[in-house]
Amino acid sequence: MTLHPSVAAVRVPVRAELSRLGPGDVVAVACSGGADSLALASAAVFEGHKLGLRVAGVTVDHGLQPGSAEQAERVVAQLGAIGVDETLTARVEVDIASGLGPEAAAREARYAVLEQVAVHLDARLVLLGHTLDDQAETVLLGLARGSGGRSLQGMRRGFGVFARPLLGVRRDDTVTACQVEGLGAWDDPHNHDPGYTRVRVRDRVLPVLEEELGPGVARALARTADQLREDTSLLEALADEALARAVRPDGLDVDTLAAEPAALRHRVIHRSALDAGVPASELTRAHVLEVDRLLVAWRGQRWVDLPGPRRAVRRDGQLAIEAPPAS
Repeated sequence: MTLHPSVAAVRVPVRAELSRLGPGDVVAVACSGGADSLALASAAVFEGHKLGLRVAGVTVDHGLQPGSAEQAERVVAQLGAIGVDETLTARVEVDIASGLGPEAAAREARYAVLEQVAVHLDARLVLLGHTLDDQAETVLLGLARGSGGRSLQGMRRGFGVFARPLLGVRRDDTVTACQVEGLGAWDDPHNHDPGYTRVRVRDRVLPVLEEELGPGVARALARTADQLREDTSLLEALADEALARAVRPDGLDVDTLAAEPAALRHRVIHRSALDAGVPASELTRAHVLEVDRLLVAWRGQRWVDLPGPRRAVRRDGQLAIEAPPAS
């Protein structure tokens, strides 16, 4: 019997990811019950068991909508029916007042509990169900916000114990794979709430781009992310070397850093500001450029105020980013 193309589209990258593990290793799959993560869990069981792996299904209940506990129970039952070796469910407290926004706060809480689960299971990998469409949405959001190369490179294929084997797979394929395999995928109401920017990008912006520019926009955006990731990786490595050359006991040597190309100077400044306690969410390119003027357009400026609060000061040939003195 010929394997359905959509089922194959999901299983092939999962097989490639799991082939790095050895018999007896544990792999965990984060599953919400949606088509992406459910198709991923099914593929992980099919491919993982052929490799002698133990597959655990993990469901995280964020408690953000009525009936979330019942939905978590349904997902656990589905995972058991698929054939996972173990199921786990965890309810997390999402700190809505954190200032991150509900999506970011939920994501932070989810990753924290998944890391704990990985330790508990001694899992070699935790698989996440993000698809090519998620990647395209992320890149487009970064482009619209002017967030620079770090944001435009989108989601990483792997970091720490986490892996995203479906970043090259279209969402249509995960939906079809679930239908072919008889898996009843959950349609999260939040995925259709226009109050979320990502939903508007998914339901309104990308379809218009596809209609006006022709098919393939999502793949082009994901391909751009891959290319930018390679470039950014090189620039970050060069920035590491530039930072090592400029660092001094009381700051960064102005002459050494000023001699670096702008792309490296700006990365060193950005990283130094974060290391000094400037909140990443509040540090803008305007801040970085103003601090850069202390290096390359010095006119006796006293300092540059930064969020935190912190300030960048040039003194005795060195650039320091520090807390302002107590008033």
